[in-house]
Amino acid sequence: MVRDRGRDNPARAKKRQKLRREVYVFTEGEVTEPGFITFVTKNGTRKEPRHEVVCKVENRSAPSKRRKPLPLVEEAITKWHEVQRAAKKAGIKPDDWNWPQVWCLFDRDRHEDIPTAFSRAKREKVHVAYSHPCFELWRLLHYQNYTSTFGGVCDSAADRLKQQDGFARTYGPTLRSVSPERAKQVMPGQLSGRYKTAQRYAQDLARRQANRPDQNGWDPYTDVWTFVEQGMDVSDY
Repeated sequence: MVRDRGRDNPARAKKRQKLRREVYVFTEGEVTEPGFITFVTKNGTRKEPRHEVVCKVENRSAPSKRRKPLPLVEEAITKWHEVQRAAKKAGIKPDDWNWPQVWCLFDRDRHEDIPTAFSRAKREKVHVAYSHPCFELWRLLHYQNYTSTFGGVCDSAADRLKQQDGFARTYGPTLRSVSPERAKQVMPGQLSGRYKTAQRYAQDLARRQANRPDQNGWDPYTDVWTFVEQGMDVSDY
């Protein structure tokens, strides 16, 4: 009996097939979150290296009024309906690894309608990565464990981040301080080798807020790591 060669065996060929997942992201921030996504795409350790994740920021040119949580979710829902139809037409099923995803990354800040945004996203199966008071908390957790309230003030989190030892030098070896605008730019030295620590701190914050049904009260909180793991299929960076 002649054995099947790997190239002739349909089952083996299917097993070797490289899958491609498309992930569409709507971000509140114009600079920080897209910069973070670019960093993870280039430097992340993929859970399944044979597969490919194509992550696209959908609202790069959106005006500020469309960068609030509820408008983000509304636009994400429209995109989600579109990509679902395309995926089904291509023969991709919801249980397949390469079923597409749509994510919203937004903050508490001073925004209204946070619970409504969450409710609509959940109903439509749009993913959310949420930070309270803002994304800078996730960046801060790469440097230290932080469990005290910020009172919903993002500037407080941003200021504490800029005070971290070595943070300014990631923008230049002789720098001792950076402007608020420049600090929005994510630099590799702020993140590389620190993911597991930040994830652990963030998961601890989530446990502290587990019994609070209103997302407005989750201070401090961030689950950006869920986007890294579930959306980008990355386990470390």
